[in-house]
Amino acid sequence: MIEATDTDLDWALPDEAATTALATRLAGVLDEGMVVYLHGPLGAGKTSFARALLTALGVGERVKSPTYSLIEGYAARDRPAWHLDLYRIAGPGELEWLGLDALAEPNALVLVEWPERGTGALPAADLDVRLGYAGQGRHASLRALTARGQRWLARLAKY
Repeated sequence: MIEATDTDLDWALPDEAATTALATRLAGVLDEGMVVYLHGPLGAGKTSFARALLTALGVGERVKSPTYSLIEGYAARDRPAWHLDLYRIAGPGELEWLGLDALAEPNALVLVEWPERGTGALPAADLDVRLGYAGQGRHASLRALTARGQRWLARLAKY
């Protein structure tokens, strides 16, 4: 961890193992539903982060990238988990046929890559994760946007 405030955590990710470790730590302190927006350029580690988080939450099946299907559903610690990748859509109107009502379940974990492409059609984020390049590695900035997100980051900072 590099820096922490009440609503933000910055984390150095020198390699993919560090990305997996951060996601695993987050999974260890998740005890309620959460909506997480994953931002970053291509190759920054959004899918790797989502895959590691879902695996750490006990998803036993292969966690696929939803690049072509747009959405994949899982059971994670007896709660629904949804992983969306909106890279291939042009705008939120294309999401109408996906049946996104299930994403609003309070106990669900919702991970959204490229959320800006679904603005207005997605549930509001509790946590905003920004992944980017930092030299040979990556960097993660986590920002709590709601009280649920703040509780999750506070538990992570103590973990």
